[in-house]
Amino acid sequence: MYIDPPNGTEHRAGLRCLRASGDHRQLGYALGQAGRRAVHDKLLSSELWQDITHPRHDATVARMLACCRSRFPWVLEELEGLAEGLELPFLQVFAWNSRGDLLSHCPDGCTTVVLPGLEPCIAHNEDGLPCFDGDVFVAQLSPVGQPSFMACCYPGSLPGHTFALTELGIVQAVNNLRFDGVVPAIPRMVLGRAMLAEPTLDAILSLLAEAPASGGFHFTLAQQGERRLYSVEIGSGQLSIKVIDSACVHANHALHHPQAEEGQTITRSSRDRQQRGDELIASSQPDPLRILRDTGGSGLPIYRRAPDDPDHENTLATGVFRLLNDGVQWEIHPPGHSEPFHGSRHTLFDG
Repeated sequence: MYIDPPNGTEHRAGLRCLRASGDHRQLGYALGQAGRRAVHDKLLSSELWQDITHPRHDATVARMLACCRSRFPWVLEELEGLAEGLELPFLQVFAWNSRGDLLSHCPDGCTTVVLPGLEPCIAHNEDGLPCFDGDVFVAQLSPVGQPSFMACCYPGSLPGHTFALTELGIVQAVNNLRFDGVVPAIPRMVLGRAMLAEPTLDAILSLLAEAPASGGFHFTLAQQGERRLYSVEIGSGQLSIKVIDSACVHANHALHHPQAEEGQTITRSSRDRQQRGDELIASSQPDPLRILRDTGGSGLPIYRRAPDDPDHENTLATGVFRLLNDGVQWEIHPPGHSEPFHGSRHTLFDG
């Protein structure tokens, strides 16, 4: 395995950046090492960790583990390496990476802005646990036999549930959906990770169409060189796909899934961000960064930095991906830094 010294990380524009290549267990181990301090110092003592790893979830965890072992054994290897790098029991780490399937009200928010056109743009606020402010990092991973990719990562978690870009030009941005009454067969985060190994949008949609029931996720998907942009909502074994043909915002509740009308919880923040985002997107020339940094409106803000956020979420990073004719340009904005970390598809850590 190749990891840049020291310890595979560097700092750019206020973000830690991890580079690693190897088999899936090795990549998981590198991710575990990168997040070990934050997980031990900030997460293990939290009520959320205690809730997720409680024995009452054992039967559900066992069911999802068996499904993952059957369908995506390589993701399971990555999770095993992650647990080793974190120096934590595997079943606890697996449960943590199933948190949105075990609980419908996990603190994962997020807002995505999509501007279609000749050179589409996908921009995303990654909203998560305030205790991880400053601990979110960017990973460039090169799995053996699969496409390399860059992803925003949380300590202790798989890539593929925030925002990501693969070397094949696929852009993925992910929002939490709070569906009620889910009986999960596979973790939604396992599906999000598996998507990053696929070569095309059609292959991703096929993977999701064939997937067992999971917790709710919304994926915004695009690929450089393709004109299609997709809004995809999954959960409870159902899949809804919508082609995006006009500027829009998605603020972490289902808009077109069969459970959109009933069977989901929409928090006040999620409702307010959707309403404010729709207002801003209707302006003559919507600017994605201006929308994602907005703190105006009559309700709770899109850009979330309040210590008393009612959903216990803060904006921890903002990613912007522009799909140009000759490639993908991206930038990541950590809170409190005027200059972004930026690059392109072909040299993911340039700039």
